[in-house]
Amino acid sequence: MSKQQAYPKPKLVPVPSTNIIPERDADKSPILECRHLGIDFGGLSAVADFNMAIGRTEIAGLIGPNGAGKTTVFNLLTKVYQPTRGTILLDGHDTHSMTTAQVNRAGIARTFQNIRLFDNLSVVDNVKVGLHNQMRYGMASGILRLPGYWKEERVAKERAMELLSIFDMQDLSKHQAGSLPYGAQRRLEIVRALATNPSLLLLDEPAAGMNPSETAELMNNIRKIRDTFQIAIMLIEHDMNLVMGVCEGICVLNFGRIIAKGTPEEIQANPAVVEAYLGKKKD
Repeated sequence: MSKQQAYPKPKLVPVPSTNIIPERDADKSPILECRHLGIDFGGLSAVADFNMAIGRTEIAGLIGPNGAGKTTVFNLLTKVYQPTRGTILLDGHDTHSMTTAQVNRAGIARTFQNIRLFDNLSVVDNVKVGLHNQMRYGMASGILRLPGYWKEERVAKERAMELLSIFDMQDLSKHQAGSLPYGAQRRLEIVRALATNPSLLLLDEPAAGMNPSETAELMNNIRKIRDTFQIAIMLIEHDMNLVMGVCEGICVLNFGRIIAKGTPEEIQANPAVVEAYLGKKKD
């Protein structure tokens, strides 16, 4: 594998609500802003007073010990859960009344800890599933296979192949998704998410189960996605080499609350973060 290109870490600057984003995005409003976000399950506060902003081309990290509430935050952002309190602004618009499908159409796509592909469909058909919002034919056209149906199907296949080619997967287009190696399935899930044309891509433990070589390739792919599509990416990850190597701003959760925000260097040197992961040093 070729030597990884060095990417200088940008300076982080304050934005309203005490949040920080990369300096290059400071002249534009954040693509995502969470204000005092929280959710309760019965008497348990799973996430509380979550405040975070993500710049329009930022690669951001959300980390913390197991059970800290990271995936719960993703579920709030995608409306799998409805917040008990607080506000989510996506491109300046309040998502309060949106459903999961509406949030996806508005610009948030995600992957999951456990791969969720259509195993029995081909690789290209999995990507076409992500393109469904962009296909413009009615039920009658689809049932009767009218010319409008074939035109939209042809356009969708061309777009799917274009997306697959970005990750050198075009030669796998006819393979059954469930037959792919683990790393290729992970890439396919990301490609399918990109097919929805997001402005913010959420990756939930994308390096889980990967070997060091696959993780290094993933790091390069994450940067490639940001640079090619000019979108923001937020990832949950336990591989600290990946997080510190690719993320620009990092938010640390513990017991559902933010305990630190900053650059990778600031997070690594933060005593509260060290204590959350390793425990408090005995006197």
